[in-house]
Amino acid sequence: MGILGFGRRRDADFVAYYEARAAAVRRTAYVLCGDWHLAEDLTQTAFTKLYQAWHRLERYEALDGYIRQTLLRAFLDDRRRPWRREYATMPQSSVFDVPVADHHADEREILLAALARIPKRRRAVIVLRYWEDLPVDEVAQLLDCSPGTVRSQASRGLADLRAALGDDLMELVPGGVR
Repeated sequence: MGILGFGRRRDADFVAYYEARAAAVRRTAYVLCGDWHLAEDLTQTAFTKLYQAWHRLERYEALDGYIRQTLLRAFLDDRRRPWRREYATMPQSSVFDVPVADHHADEREILLAALARIPKRRRAVIVLRYWEDLPVDEVAQLLDCSPGTVRSQASRGLADLRAALGDDLMELVPGGVR
């Protein structure tokens, strides 16, 4: 097979990986930032960087870790402050906002609003540990810190989350919280 054929196969492999993982990456991005539009941007940024490195990658079993780390770095990047973003439509525009029946929407909104009040690094630890269900060592590697830092940030992040939820915590957890 010539070089051109090899490149097409690699592109097809990338497309297959994107199709398999994009929705999950987008959901994780949304939990991190609480904004579907920003989550889409973060997902696009992560996959663009993955594609740029695609020809250099040799271990395809490490792709999920690479895309997760790239997504996390894009989220934590200071240049992505909300006041620097452009919006194509006015807030509350009906052009793109279509209501969807969701029985847990109120609970989700309460939780996401509380997550948004937690500092970014702690929010990242909470999402990686409890949403992505990653072990402490892997979160530490992604955040370039020690496992002890991850454990303390998780503990503080959960305390921050409980404080941010306040009285709403009782509504979210059947039977209350101890």
